[in-house]
Amino acid sequence: MALFKRYGISIGVVIALLLIYYAVPTNLPAAQIHEFGGATMGTSYSVKLVDEGSSADVQPLVQEVAQLLQQLDRDVMSTYSPTSELSRLNDAPVGQPLELSAAMTQVLSLALEITSLSNGAFDVTIGPLVNRWGFGPQARQADRVPQAQEIDEFLSRIGSRFIDLDVENRTLRKEADIYIDLSGIAKGYAVDRVAELLERSGFANYFIEVGGELRIKGLKPGAQTWVPAIEKPVDTAPQIHTIFYANGETIAVAGSGDYRNYFDLDGVHYSHEIDPATGRPVNHSLASVYVIAQTAARADALATAFMVMGEDASFALAEELGLAAYFISKDALGDGFEDRYTSRFAQYLEPIN
Repeated sequence: MALFKRYGISIGVVIALLLIYYAVPTNLPAAQIHEFGGATMGTSYSVKLVDEGSSADVQPLVQEVAQLLQQLDRDVMSTYSPTSELSRLNDAPVGQPLELSAAMTQVLSLALEITSLSNGAFDVTIGPLVNRWGFGPQARQADRVPQAQEIDEFLSRIGSRFIDLDVENRTLRKEADIYIDLSGIAKGYAVDRVAELLERSGFANYFIEVGGELRIKGLKPGAQTWVPAIEKPVDTAPQIHTIFYANGETIAVAGSGDYRNYFDLDGVHYSHEIDPATGRPVNHSLASVYVIAQTAARADALATAFMVMGEDASFALAEELGLAAYFISKDALGDGFEDRYTSRFAQYLEPIN
């Protein structure tokens, strides 16, 4: 019933940002890290809180976080749960005004913003093609590669123009028989909601991760920076490619890549990243991209858009928007990688003493 049932053993790793922790001295009783986690959205989550000597009982918060994530997944954004708000929305008749929850309204509003910003590279109505290529909740067809005519038929009902969203009144009307897939933004949104919960509970230093999407605030005990790591884009056991430093800032980080969730057929590599313009998996040298943004939901959607756009177009847009973004591309020989990052990302590559 998870949002990313098939993605759980792949995309949850594809965009995983490995965590590196400096040792916390045992002689610092005034501050300690509480760590807890579990399963959600077909992947896992981890929360690390710095307790500034309050000796607070965090168990109620542990339960609140688990309940929040379960609610966002099964009740709101899952395409695997037939009773979720998203499933009901997808099943609803065309032209009928539908009432939305605050969460769904926020996610769809941001999704449409990123669709416009990326000139359609990020599009939540891509769901039917994701399913047809065998990367969604529907059973895979024997002929996993669709014919051109079938792709064209799907493309005729894909596009943000078919979503009439009224943010103020929290309603949506479908202008075509669309199928919405929020897998490119839902985990990031969940991270942001957990961060809001932690801050309401009085925690000012934390590290949240849901399936690789991060939200980081403050410092660890001993005034040490949190140090995330970018994964090497290979389909073997996770390896660290490079590290960067939060340096006490409040940052949200998300990544996307094509090196775990894919299939090869007749010598052709098919990525799970489907281009809404062509209806086909992307075919370029960009292996993975990581984005730092104001919120994890925004970083999540932008990283997905950038993987569809390819390195040159997405790098140009990231620089234009003043984003911190890190790109890893396959080299010309196909047996190594080349790194590129925006000027804004450079500030995170060195620790501040």
